[in-house]
Amino acid sequence: MKYGLVPSEVMPETYCSNNTSAMRTQIATKLREDGLRLREAKAKDCPSMKKEMLKEIYRMLVLCLGEPPVEFEWSCYNAKDELVSAKKYTPASFRDEFVGKDLNKGYIMLMNDPTREYGKVYEIDYDRHVYEGGNWLYVNLPIERIKEIAIASIKDNTAMYFSCDVGKFADRTRGILDLKNFDYESLMGTTFGMDKKERIMTHASGSTHAMTLIAVDLKDGKPAKWMVENSWGATSGYKGSYIMTDEWFYEYMFRLVAEEKYVPADVLEMLKQKPEMLPAWDPMFLPEE
Repeated sequence: MKYGLVPSEVMPETYCSNNTSAMRTQIATKLREDGLRLREAKAKDCPSMKKEMLKEIYRMLVLCLGEPPVEFEWSCYNAKDELVSAKKYTPASFRDEFVGKDLNKGYIMLMNDPTREYGKVYEIDYDRHVYEGGNWLYVNLPIERIKEIAIASIKDNTAMYFSCDVGKFADRTRGILDLKNFDYESLMGTTFGMDKKERIMTHASGSTHAMTLIAVDLKDGKPAKWMVENSWGATSGYKGSYIMTDEWFYEYMFRLVAEEKYVPADVLEMLKQKPEMLPAWDPMFLPEE
């Protein structure tokens, strides 16, 4: 089966612009301005000021992307490209039918951050989940433990939220992330000797982009390549997806969100710890694309 929205019924205005970077820059500038105004305001005035500020941000988004759909049609096709069903939904009714569960529960955030102790739980101050509204909370694990969890999830046909430093050694035309894509050392006549920990500490690398981890290529039970579904459209990479070597995964993968049922008991036990609070400006948490 393949599934998809009818594009013309979603946000037709979106197709008039292929570049959201200017929109993002203007919105970020306006939010910074609003932040300064809120700092100078009296506490009793802040709630009403925030409402007015958010109205302006919403208007900017609508001007660039169009109004969010009140209703849309979801079409389902079989392997022969024959229409099986087409039904109209609201965003809420679509969520209820296809998600149908409480997203506050059952998911564990895993991190590979070699600058900090493994087996510990950390919380990022003011880095909030949109749905839950709480701070990000994660278990820091060696990369091999995270791979085991990812493989178990993929084998059960369950994709995962995944974030990495997507710009490093990326061939966007072919959709391949591989340390051998570019030989910068030979070209520049020098060496680049920092390891993952040192790159994080110097802000040379960090989690910059979120995608969906959907597949793994196993050789004798060990991962050789991984595939992620990206958000840059079908013309970017390999039909909208990127394939990364396991060596690249080791160096530039940072965060994974997996369902609790794929996480081993000893890792779940770690979540009983009191988390260590990290500041919002921690180098591991660069703004994502």
